[in-house]
Amino acid sequence: MIKTTDLHKTFDGFVALNQINCEIPGGCIYGMVGSNGAGKSTFLRTITGVYRPDSGSVLLDDEPVYENPSAKAKIAFVPDELFFLPGANMNRMALQYAAIYRTFDRGRFEYLTTSFGLDPKRALNTFSKGMRRQAAIILAISCRPQYLFFDETFDGLDPVMRKLVKSLICDDVLERGATAIITSHSLRELEDICDQLALLHQGGMILQSDVQHLKTSLFKIQAAFHQPLDEKRLDGIDLLHFGRSGSVVSLIARGDKSEAIARLQAMNPILLDVLPLSLEEVFTYEMEALGYSFAGVAGGLK
Repeated sequence: MIKTTDLHKTFDGFVALNQINCEIPGGCIYGMVGSNGAGKSTFLRTITGVYRPDSGSVLLDDEPVYENPSAKAKIAFVPDELFFLPGANMNRMALQYAAIYRTFDRGRFEYLTTSFGLDPKRALNTFSKGMRRQAAIILAISCRPQYLFFDETFDGLDPVMRKLVKSLICDDVLERGATAIITSHSLRELEDICDQLALLHQGGMILQSDVQHLKTSLFKIQAAFHQPLDEKRLDGIDLLHFGRSGSVVSLIARGDKSEAIARLQAMNPILLDVLPLSLEEVFTYEMEALGYSFAGVAGGLK
């Protein structure tokens, strides 16, 4: 398990992480979403021990991570900005990883390299952006670490490769009980793979929950009435959003869905539909309910 307590990090006065508290359980896929500058990369670099926190703490299996080789031996990190040794090919990088990680699986490395259709003897600086990311993912997964960290995992990957990478991550979590932490700008990239999701905004973690709870915590109802419906008649329903256009109302609510439907049906609607909400909509309305403006984030969650 990874636990952060009041995690705080600044750069020249800029607050990158603002008192973040979270617990990431073992054996899960944990997704983090947010716009540019939200703090996702800084969070990953801090909990992997690349950065020292200004204040607060990071514990990995009850051990501090920063300058702790035993904790870092459990971690493989694929950052947004990739680095390989100058002039190296995948085989040379595999030798370096094997020298660092006692758990490095050469057979798995060779199998994955063949599966991805990459030439391990070809210089990595001749690879495309997507191929370089594939190489970095293969090297990380071949280490068979307990914790896998991916920053903007799917950036530069085509749809086929995205599906393959997701499958590999899921296999590691299911077969070995590994833990994967993934950041992305896109909720759509994460909602079909993650057990838990968190939203970062301006350095703060403002929402985190398991995916199933997020999908069922809110509901959307559209109804039409012979006369315009006054919002006051819905007192007692936990409304996050109420919209009205003539005799048609649209509401987003939290709580007992059956009770809300019964209340509306008692008003003899012309029609009444319960509609599914995407995770993007759930995050939007949850943020608004917490008093956060979504205007600066919504563009990134596409």
